[in-house]
Amino acid sequence: MAKHTVLSSGAKLWRSLACAKSELRLDLTLACGQSFRWRETAEGHWTGVIGGRVWTLTQTDDTLWYHIYQSLDRQGETSGRKKGAGVSLQLENKSDNRFKEAVKKEEEEPVAVTPVHQDTKEEEEMLRDYFQLNVKLGDLYKEWGAADPHFKHIADIFTGIRMLRQDPTECLFSFICTSNNHISRIQGMVERLCQSLGAPLCQLDQTTYHNFPSLSALADTSVEARLRDLGFGYRARFLQQSAKQILDTHGIQWLEGLRSAPYLQACDALRTLPGVGTKVADCVCLMSLDKAEAVPIDTHVWQIAKRDYNYGSGNGQKTITDKLHRDIGDFFRKLWGPYAGWAQSVLFCADLKKFQNLKEMLHMKRPKKEENDEEELTVAGKKTKIKKEKIDTVKNIKAKAGHHKKAKKSA
Repeated sequence: MAKHTVLSSGAKLWRSLACAKSELRLDLTLACGQSFRWRETAEGHWTGVIGGRVWTLTQTDDTLWYHIYQSLDRQGETSGRKKGAGVSLQLENKSDNRFKEAVKKEEEEPVAVTPVHQDTKEEEEMLRDYFQLNVKLGDLYKEWGAADPHFKHIADIFTGIRMLRQDPTECLFSFICTSNNHISRIQGMVERLCQSLGAPLCQLDQTTYHNFPSLSALADTSVEARLRDLGFGYRARFLQQSAKQILDTHGIQWLEGLRSAPYLQACDALRTLPGVGTKVADCVCLMSLDKAEAVPIDTHVWQIAKRDYNYGSGNGQKTITDKLHRDIGDFFRKLWGPYAGWAQSVLFCADLKKFQNLKEMLHMKRPKKEENDEEELTVAGKKTKIKKEKIDTVKNIKAKAGHHKKAKKSA
């Protein structure tokens, strides 16, 4: 059985591109609640699906390494070629049809896989696009830090957090699952969604990877009952109805077409879908539709705004209204500029419980600095005091000398 590849097994199985950790940290970017399908399959190695292919990613200080596994359909093509010229076209077609039928009915077990060795520019570009590596993150961190001292403090530890450019269908339907939910439970839901409705891609160490379901698969009338049985609750209806509405009203290319629409227009369009409120619409805009200015506001971000920026303190507001969402977003857009959504994701990540060990490093650093500052102030104070005492002593001596001179003259 095929296993998850690790870099220590040999770099020849991997491809790479130059990328410093200050520009991308996989452990923070892939686990901060943007995408719910990446798993750490070995220390520092993350496995997930991009573009219908299964990838394992890892990194060293200045290099991003990636390995792509051969999918079930590609392996079928390879085995067909190995049979030689004597294999008739009719048999090959039957084999292809059997595979397609198996994917459709989800009855065939995925077979073990072997690595793909072809050096394709397409796959490197796919990875660059997914992580938006054309955006110089280090420059943005400097800009945000110059405008915002609190961000600068957080950024000392939480470096390399980028926004992913996800497939819009996967992003939208994943975030419909986030309503009244937390990251670990959302991950389980999205995984069950893919297992139930997505085509199998490959199997590694007894883990089966699936593609994300298509709009047509999600729109099927049987989906709601099926997902309710899988524990999706009321979200099952939203998933099925949103997929059906997109196909019936807009067409299969509509979501991707929103990438060229202005931010507010795209946000309003998404909010017409069942189960999509302002926060979900902003998440989809930011994480898949190229709207870097979108700032999703949930209770975490609201608490950050109140706690760290003294936003709206004392107004007694209990819930996040559309107006509050817009006002907080405008506040951060004014502070951080056109990539405000990217900056917000850094603070959101720093506020997650799973990264509190890193946050503690910030608290450890701050008191030390403050202690040093206090020591410097104390030393400076002592020096000032000593200097003042010396001046006073000289003045006293001079005063006494003058007194004695006057006394002699009088005598």
